[in-house]
Order: sequence, then structure tokens, then C-alpha cells
Amino acid sequence: MNNGLTKGESETAIRNAVIKFEQEFMGRGPTEVKAFILRDMVVVRLKGVLTPAERQLAKNAEGVDMVKRMRQNLISQGRERLCSQISATGVEVTGLFTDIETHSGERMIVFTLESDLDNSFR
Repeated sequence: MNNGLTKGESETAIRNAVIKFEQEFMGRGPTEVKAFILRDMVVVRLKGVLTPAERQLAKNAEGVDMVKRMRQNLISQGRERLCSQISATGVEVTGLFTDIETHSGERMIVFTLESDLDNSFR
């Protein structure tokens, strides 16, 4: 299922797919992205995802809620596209979970997979 790639190459392919999605669907890319394959999950950590306007909004509780709702809505609308980009790397995605930390400007995305991808590298 890893298409002959090493674990590091697979993580890089997933990282690049997430960056492409962020740039094309969200309108801008994060400043840093790391992807980690952990058994039947992929954990992606994105830094610098908030726009200047979102950082301004997130200065109070109401704004934090607004930014989180908007980002969740955008991910929901782009879910199929994002999952298909990840699946194109050779892993079949069964679930997507995400949250954003507005104070640090980081987002975590967790993809659950149909099988243990980690085992295919051994």
C-alpha cells in the first residue's frame, strides 16, 4: 500500500498533498507542515495557518469561536478533495479530524486509514 516508498517519502507526499490543498482550497499555505504516519493514522501539524484578519478576530472569545467555525466549515466543504489527495499517495482515508489553536496559529489534522500503513514499511 505504500507504493514502494519509504516511510519518510510517504510522509513527505502526504505533507505536500496537505500543502497543495491549503494553497488551492484555503487560499494560502501554512508556514510549516509536518506529517507523521502512526500505524493506521496520519497526524499532520500545520503552523502559521491563520490570516492576519483571523489573528485579529481571535483576540476575543467570540472571534475565536468564529474563526474555529469558519475553518471547520471550510474543511467540511473541502473534505472529499483533501481525502482524495491523501488517498492518491497510496493510503485509503476512512476519517478526518481537525482542530485549530487560534493562540498559536496551529492546526492539527488526523486522518484515520483503512489499514495499518506503518506495518507496510517493515
